[in-house]
Amino acid sequence: MKFFVTGISTEVGKTIASAIVVEALEADYWKPVQAGDLDNSDSHKIQDLISNGRTKIHENSYALNTPMSPHAAAEIDGITIELDKIIPPETENHLIIEGAGGLLVPLNDTDTIFDIIQPDDKVIVVSRHYLGSINHSLLTIEKLQERSLKVGIIFSGDEHPTTESIILKKTGVTFLGRINEEVSFNRQVVKKYAAQFKDALESF
Repeated sequence: MKFFVTGISTEVGKTIASAIVVEALEADYWKPVQAGDLDNSDSHKIQDLISNGRTKIHENSYALNTPMSPHAAAEIDGITIELDKIIPPETENHLIIEGAGGLLVPLNDTDTIFDIIQPDDKVIVVSRHYLGSINHSLLTIEKLQERSLKVGIIFSGDEHPTTESIILKKTGVTFLGRINEEVSFNRQVVKKYAAQFKDALESF
């Protein structure tokens, strides 16, 4: 199975969520487009956070030098991101695919992160509470449901019951779990959450 991890915005906890899902399923990991921080990329972070010996970290299709929206980072690097060059790696294992920013982050003048998602991908939305997050969550999920994609949600950060309940009621998406605030995230913490998430992910 392929799981695509997207967020309702930037800095909502996609990479931590991806690490937990990777560890829970002992899945492979792929970040199609990395923009900036190439010496400490999301792929590096995943490698540092997982404990299992089965996961393979696949190479980015595009590794861009500037921490900006992919279309802008690509322009600085003098290239254009082409959708047909973003090809999922071949693997017999589960594959966790991590997007960049939110769903409609542009890759070029016409395509967005949304266009990378394939019809058979199961989509995991990472939602974090902030003023406006309900709107961002509902818009993200509505866009995914327009294409009849299977959608689950992970809540990240301090629990906010009224926010979480209204998102779940209005969308009907599968609740996969929550990631609380932690002093730090390391292999032990990720492994703890992976054990908690495992059953929900396997039945998703």
